[in-house]
Amino acid sequence: MLTKFESKSARVKGLCFHPKRPWILSSLHTGSIQLWDYRLNTMIEKFDEHEGPVRGIHFHSQQPLFVSGGDDYKIKVWNYKLHRCIFTLLGHLDYIRTTFFHHEYPWIISCSDDQTVRIWNWQSRNCISILTGHNHYVMCAQFHPSEDLVISASLDQTIRVWDIAGLRKKNVAPGSSAIDSIRTAGQTELFGQSDVVVKFVLEGHDRGVNWATFHPSMKLIVSGSDDRQVKIWRYSQEKAWEVDSCRGHYNNVSCVAFSNYSEIILSDSEDKSIRVWDVNKRICLYTFRREHDRFWVVAAHPTLNLYAAGHDNGSIVFKLERERPAFSVSQNLLFYLKDHHVRCLDFTTNKDNPVLQLRNAGRTPEYSAAFNPAENALLLVTKTPSGENSIYEVYTLPKNFGSKEADISDGKRASGQMAVWVARNRFAVLDRQKQILIKNLKNEEAGKKIQLSNCDEIFYAGTGVLLYRDGEQMILYDLQQKARALAQARVPKVKYVVWSNDMTFVAMMSKRQVTLCTRSLEVLTSVQETVNVKSGAWDENNVFVYTTGNHIKYAIANGDHGIIRTLDFVIYITRIKGNNVYCLDREAVPRVLTIDPTEYRFKLAVSQRRYDEVLHMVKHSKLIGQSIIAYLQQKGYPEIALHFVKDEKTRFTLALECGNIEIALEAARSIDDKVCWERLAEAALLQGNHQVVEMAYQRTKNFDKLSFLYLITGNLEKLRKMMKIAEVRKDTSGQFRDALFLGDVGEQIKILDHSGQYSMAYLAAQTYGFEEIAERLSHNFQEGEAVPQASPDAVLFKPAPPLQKLDENWPLLAISKTFFEGAASTSKTAKNLVAAVDVGDMGEEAGWGDDDDVAVDVSGDAATNEEGEEGAGWDVDEELDIPVDVAPQAEGKAESGYFAPPPRGTSMAQAWTSHSQLAIDHVLAGSFETACRLLHDQIGVVSFDPLKETMLSMMRLSRTSFQPQPLGPSMVSYPLRNWQEGTPKNFAPAMVLQLTDLVQRLQSCYQLTTAGKFQEAVDKLRQIMWNIPFLVVPSKQEQVEASQLLEICREYVLGISMELVRKELAKSEKPEDRKRSCELAVYFTHCNLQPVHQVLTLRTAMNLAFKLNDLKTAGSLARRLLELGPKPEVAQTARKILQVADKNPVDAVPLAYDEHNPFTICAYSYTPIYRGKPEVKSAYCGASYLPEYAGRVCNIDQISQIGKSTSGLKITQQGR
Repeated sequence: MLTKFESKSARVKGLCFHPKRPWILSSLHTGSIQLWDYRLNTMIEKFDEHEGPVRGIHFHSQQPLFVSGGDDYKIKVWNYKLHRCIFTLLGHLDYIRTTFFHHEYPWIISCSDDQTVRIWNWQSRNCISILTGHNHYVMCAQFHPSEDLVISASLDQTIRVWDIAGLRKKNVAPGSSAIDSIRTAGQTELFGQSDVVVKFVLEGHDRGVNWATFHPSMKLIVSGSDDRQVKIWRYSQEKAWEVDSCRGHYNNVSCVAFSNYSEIILSDSEDKSIRVWDVNKRICLYTFRREHDRFWVVAAHPTLNLYAAGHDNGSIVFKLERERPAFSVSQNLLFYLKDHHVRCLDFTTNKDNPVLQLRNAGRTPEYSAAFNPAENALLLVTKTPSGENSIYEVYTLPKNFGSKEADISDGKRASGQMAVWVARNRFAVLDRQKQILIKNLKNEEAGKKIQLSNCDEIFYAGTGVLLYRDGEQMILYDLQQKARALAQARVPKVKYVVWSNDMTFVAMMSKRQVTLCTRSLEVLTSVQETVNVKSGAWDENNVFVYTTGNHIKYAIANGDHGIIRTLDFVIYITRIKGNNVYCLDREAVPRVLTIDPTEYRFKLAVSQRRYDEVLHMVKHSKLIGQSIIAYLQQKGYPEIALHFVKDEKTRFTLALECGNIEIALEAARSIDDKVCWERLAEAALLQGNHQVVEMAYQRTKNFDKLSFLYLITGNLEKLRKMMKIAEVRKDTSGQFRDALFLGDVGEQIKILDHSGQYSMAYLAAQTYGFEEIAERLSHNFQEGEAVPQASPDAVLFKPAPPLQKLDENWPLLAISKTFFEGAASTSKTAKNLVAAVDVGDMGEEAGWGDDDDVAVDVSGDAATNEEGEEGAGWDVDEELDIPVDVAPQAEGKAESGYFAPPPRGTSMAQAWTSHSQLAIDHVLAGSFETACRLLHDQIGVVSFDPLKETMLSMMRLSRTSFQPQPLGPSMVSYPLRNWQEGTPKNFAPAMVLQLTDLVQRLQSCYQLTTAGKFQEAVDKLRQIMWNIPFLVVPSKQEQVEASQLLEICREYVLGISMELVRKELAKSEKPEDRKRSCELAVYFTHCNLQPVHQVLTLRTAMNLAFKLNDLKTAGSLARRLLELGPKPEVAQTARKILQVADKNPVDAVPLAYDEHNPFTICAYSYTPIYRGKPEVKSAYCGASYLPEYAGRVCNIDQISQIGKSTSGLKITQQGR
């Protein structure tokens, strides 16, 4: 039994599956009805209207209805969409036992303890027939699935089969006879059942019958009784008879059911067991028991391999066996099991042929299959539900299958919980003692047993390694080096493991979780599902495509996931190729489904920054929907969404988000909404684009903000126009504000006078010297009214005039447009931008008048010369002979003496050097002397010339210069890296170099090395080495990474330097030069390089040794080369050299090289320093040298001293 769902509740008396949705109804002894989603394990609804136990429950096959019957004598019909009972049928006089809908007609059948069976029309809500004849409680009554028959079971020990053909004719085709048309319901009840007749009465049970039901397609009946027997009956048109009895229950049989999926019978009993019987053999196949719960009802799904049973404390939904077909994919071949045959499907030709017939196939389906292409062998594992009798089998497949009938094979069988391939002719077996056995193809043990105490499952992980499950952990285990776990990850309850084609990624599928990891089990992402995960496969782009019960979904290593398409049935993916999904269904039938991978390919291209591909998909694919827009906004790519968004409001929002004022302006013009113009003005103001701001304020007629904008930009002419417009609009407050901005006192007095503010107008005129106007205004005061007096200390309040009129937009940082912004911008908007925001475009309708401009003479008499220098009339160039010892006298009181200026404070840069031991802080402060001293003490630097340019360029990046006021002096500021939590005493300069930058430079060095540009690669590698001392990293881990970067650079510089010397020697034909050239090539192979470069060095050295006729050395190099897995043509050459070397393993020219004795290489003499010999190291990079080179400058990093004792590299922030 495979339990799919289990609920906890009161005693369950009735169960029914929904025919299409993953729902199940359960009626409880407490009077409640519960609607569950067994796929999500959640209760959808609860219905409480019955009083007392509810025993009968049934879904309608097409309508959103279900019917229930309870001990309150009521039959209720419910609409689950409306969440309520829509009507109640009354008529029974005692407890109602079962209720069922008819599969075709609007009928309901019910049975009761009142010894009757009633048939109701639920549309007219009337009882159309009453079936009498039983003389005890009627426990069950059902319609036949396709014929006009009804079966009923009673405690009177009989089963009755009723013919309802007459009832169908009467109700479905009324008026067919005169007698039918005049018959009434009362007459029917009084004179008997002429429409329904008893066809058979089955007697054979010794006690009361609790349940009876028809077979869905065969003329069979099954019944369960209190005599503890399950009886099978057969019937024909004329008679019915007992076929056989199934004995095995120890107590009353509560319920029986035929399976709609296979030829079996399910029965449950008060003996706390469920039994599964074979219909044909009439034997018990399985028995499932519970310890404390009696079973009361059993139900079978109408179409699926699902069953449900109700017991004292709830219900369970279960399967009898797994439906996942066992299969294995090898390149273009799919091997799968179907009907006890191993079949092979060729993906390229679509040919499906039987390969092998299994002789000893049992009832339990195979759990897994694994194909070994090297030995043409198949490994099958069969697991029993209990896990006790699990076995595995090894089959050798015929090579010429498909040309003849499949052979019958026994295979080699043994017990084991799981078996997986670990080598070309070895497989690992997990036995019941939690031991791992390594066996060969003869099923013989080929190694020692490996004891893993908590291992409960093993999975394939490649050659020589094994992936096993240890509770909540997944552990990668090295079988060659015993008792060594290579990696582990915390992934709970993994059921299946799928590796990518190149074995770089692995997907671990739990029941409702998919976890993607790297080869080293580093978790990349984890996706939680609400339904069970079924299968999955990797596509060619390393995107994992997987299926659930109703969807095909995808998961990308960066964390993105989504739905590709919905499914009508469950599938198991075998392969993903382009737009095709190759899969098997539950009947093991190969299928090919078409999907649209555009969405996940688009997200993958965005995450990998393949912008050309993104733009192509945007233009040619149907990428629509708010989900894509939301995804791009979340990932910080709103400019991409601009390409395929047609809605102007959405385009406007996206343009503002990515700061594209041009597209936002274009969209705002199309929308022409006040809110959009206000948002555009706010965004443009942040960028200093005051021309767009002006246009937006004009469109929204926001005169207040427009006036202030003209003030701060120095556009006084337009500000005067604004004042006149305010006067035309009779906006006194705005007019007075503009007059204040302009400092026009006369206009202010005029406005106050016209608005009736005589006191303020008089006070302003008297204060600012407008005597005539003040005199005129004084007549406005009444007799006896106090005339205000102006303060003698009053001064004119006038805003400072702008130093420079701002005609252009504020300068922005000049940056290149992104790939998508360049494609999205339109030249038309850029050309017309200045003209579009000009004030002249407002027109008459915008409220602007045709008033003449006020002519203002800005030149006057204060003209200066063209050069902007002082005129000749100023005597500023006369030289004065001032004594040096005379100090200027400070202004102030005489008794105060001379003015003592305050002492000069410590600059920010000086503070950096006082408390930091990081060389970069001293460099950024400009204190090169102390920086050099630190570098000398920490890493032994004695040659500073290579670092000079680097230090100067970094110092320039430590400060910024800005001009706080127009024409004012520039000021210097210092960007800080700890400005949030630091204090002035421990501030530190901002970092100018990141470790990731150096790692990217290293990648370019790899490319140069691969291309053979050795001198250029050495120069760039040394630049990286010279930059590492000036890093600042936040943690010890990153310092370790920086040290690893230094070691990589050292190894590459050493190896490439030897290669450059070797290339010079290769030009010579002298024997000693040829020997030395071969030695340098061999030494190069012992540098710690990347595999791709290691292959190149081994090829070079192997060829040189072979040409020198040093076959022993050439053979050794060939073996090392083959271990790295080179290209086929390179491997073929290496094998040929190895064959020649094995025949005559002798070196014709002995080299100064011992491959069996570990050594380092002197970076000056390029000779080996074997283990145990004296050596000295570079103080910085750690390169090895012979003792005679101590005190010299390192030949690798070219800055540090050989053999000097130092404190070590300090680049962490804690080192401050």
